[in-house]
Amino acid sequence: MTPAGVFAAAPDAALAALFVPFETGELALPADGRALFLRARAGVRLREMARPGWLCEQSFLPFADELARNGLRVGEPEPGERFSLVMLLPPRQRDEARALFVRALNLLAPGGTLLASMANTEGAKSGEADLARLTGGAQHLSKHKCRVFWSTPGVTSIDQALLAEWLVLDAPREIADGHVSRPGLFAWDRVDRASALLAGHLPPDLHGRVADLGAGYGYLAGQVIARCPRVAAIDLYEAEARALEPARINLARAQRACGREVAVALHWHDVTRGLPQRYDAIVSNPPFHQGRADLPELGRAFITSAADALVPDGRLLLVANRHLPYEAVLGQRFREVRTLVTQEGFKVIEATGVRA
Repeated sequence: MTPAGVFAAAPDAALAALFVPFETGELALPADGRALFLRARAGVRLREMARPGWLCEQSFLPFADELARNGLRVGEPEPGERFSLVMLLPPRQRDEARALFVRALNLLAPGGTLLASMANTEGAKSGEADLARLTGGAQHLSKHKCRVFWSTPGVTSIDQALLAEWLVLDAPREIADGHVSRPGLFAWDRVDRASALLAGHLPPDLHGRVADLGAGYGYLAGQVIARCPRVAAIDLYEAEARALEPARINLARAQRACGREVAVALHWHDVTRGLPQRYDAIVSNPPFHQGRADLPELGRAFITSAADALVPDGRLLLVANRHLPYEAVLGQRFREVRTLVTQEGFKVIEATGVRA
């Protein structure tokens, strides 16, 4: 299965709604052709509307790759660069969204317009209210069960105190049990129960080079360091770039806590594309949804990539919701598959003996 196939989704209503103000004439495209699209998503209307000077930024690698395949310019603004139009698709998590509004304002040229779109069920009214508080006012329209809202703030209309307060909301912060995370990541403000269950069943004789697939803020990899003293190196693979800084902090803490050094490497990587090297063991709490939609083929793609990357006698240890049908693909790729524990709706599975 190709990565594009794994992450394919229905047309994004918020993306379609984003461009409605240009269709109605309430907004005009910038005369200088300079626009920035934060949390950009590929789609037909974006391909139709985009101009050569537009820049798309996306921290989730599969979506960034999809934008590039659509012929769009993908990257980050240069230091000091400003844009006449900054568009964004704010996330549902409110702290994360507030920090994103501040970043968008800091990238907006004087006299420029900040334009956002959110589904009504994803906190659109709250998003508009937050932007209006920050900029002194906002306009909106509704389409496709979404709210599109925008502001063209003057320098004096921006609430500078609120700007400073919200700027730091996306910074890595302390959460449970001495870990660091940031808003919007998977299970960002807690230790995920499924990951904790897998951590409690890590074999202490794991050794050599290990990979953590879909590593998030690094909880599971840190547990490998703490519980498996024969592990010499661990590679973290994570598609969300925003997770890498907290993971780096957490892995450094894990090494200090156990008093030994482990070679750590963090990779912004789409696991469904395969892995670049071989491993003695792989651990994973694989994702099985995109947004609110179940997508069990994601987990199956993780299993396939893991099997391809393990040495012949390597081990895969994964945790999943009990109802997810992973046993068939595990049986196809491994000679031995056993369930170590079933608890609280989750199952921990060990698979060994990679089939050629």
